[in-house]
Amino acid sequence: MTIDTKIKDRLLREGLPKRYAKEKRFKLMGKLSVYSAIGMLLVLFCTIVGNGYSAFQQTHLKLKIVLSADVIDPTNTHKKEDILRANYQGLVKQSLKEMFPEVRKRSEKKMLYQLISPGAAYQLQEMVMKNKNLIGQTVDIWVPANDDVDMFMKEIIDAKTPEAERRIKDNQILWIKSLEQVERIKLKFNTAFFTNGDSRDPELAGIMGSLMGSFYTMLVTLGLSFPLGVATAIYLEEFAPKNRWTDIVEVNINNLAAVPSIVFGLLGLGIFLNVAGLPRSAPIVGGMVLTLMTLPTIIISSRAALKSVPPSIRDAALGVGASKMQMVLHHVLPLAMPGMLTGSIIGMAQALGETAPLLMIGMVAFIVDVPGGFFDPSTVLPVQIYLWADSPERAFIERTSAAIIVLLGFLICMNAIAVLLRKKFETRW
Repeated sequence: MTIDTKIKDRLLREGLPKRYAKEKRFKLMGKLSVYSAIGMLLVLFCTIVGNGYSAFQQTHLKLKIVLSADVIDPTNTHKKEDILRANYQGLVKQSLKEMFPEVRKRSEKKMLYQLISPGAAYQLQEMVMKNKNLIGQTVDIWVPANDDVDMFMKEIIDAKTPEAERRIKDNQILWIKSLEQVERIKLKFNTAFFTNGDSRDPELAGIMGSLMGSFYTMLVTLGLSFPLGVATAIYLEEFAPKNRWTDIVEVNINNLAAVPSIVFGLLGLGIFLNVAGLPRSAPIVGGMVLTLMTLPTIIISSRAALKSVPPSIRDAALGVGASKMQMVLHHVLPLAMPGMLTGSIIGMAQALGETAPLLMIGMVAFIVDVPGGFFDPSTVLPVQIYLWADSPERAFIERTSAAIIVLLGFLICMNAIAVLLRKKFETRW
């Protein structure tokens, strides 16, 4: 062994501990980064759940209401117009006055009536419209409480806070306590959160309108993006000649996948609304905008699925006399379809959580009615969350978090379906 070789060997042995130490530090930093990200994610998730789980319950009051025929149907004809015009709010107020006869001052009566949500009158009206035989009878009905009462029942509003610093007053707290003693006020499962549309009153606000808007929008997006994306991927991968023009198309598709989503909203605003004249705030327009945004993702994932099919499959099909179209449709496409479906589901999950492009086409409007079709005004769940997060009422904070929980549930389910499809239909060559 020469002197130079001995020197190099000695330097190598002396440098190995330093290299191993650097590798250990690098691994440690990588683990810390991963654990920190998981920790922050858990903190975020726990915060959302902690703020939102209470929205799945709502405070209700049990009222004994006399459905007076003189008020509801004075002509005794059961006409729909008369029943709809009846003073149901007056019946609710009369029931409260009978429960608390000691309340006589006008200011105290006003505070007493504030215990009940304005939606109680509409609930009573709907009940009478469904069963007109109730007119003239006395019924017990659970009606939603005001959002401040709901916050107090959930202990979000503390009774120990000075009266001037809270929205609910001492007299109202005493009335609530008396109602608790006779079991006429309690927390019940908040079905209105899943069946109602949006509302200015937090206790009446629900996600049904935005859920249906998201459903119709996703149907349009899936119906347009999946066949177009798969057809484009098949053409580029199997039939398109390899030249400068196809290279330009491929580069543009990859670039479109990185374009900010709000750009697609501007494109939809300019073309679909201003030029084509399609209705604003409609799921048909939202679906078309999200199709433009989702297409690059579906095309790229579909091309990757087609590339994963071994060339031997193509050669074997062509060798037994199949045409190129038959080879693609009968042999390559069925084998690549699981990967295409996985990519499409991931693209749809991305589209479901988008807000910015839909804001540009007017789907941020306040929509009370649940949409019944693709052309009805509507909003989507992410935009509904955005609207509620900007509302000043404390009760909208828990509804915002609850809506986020529902949206996260849908996204987790869609990604889980994509993973299951990949595992179930994945072919190992």
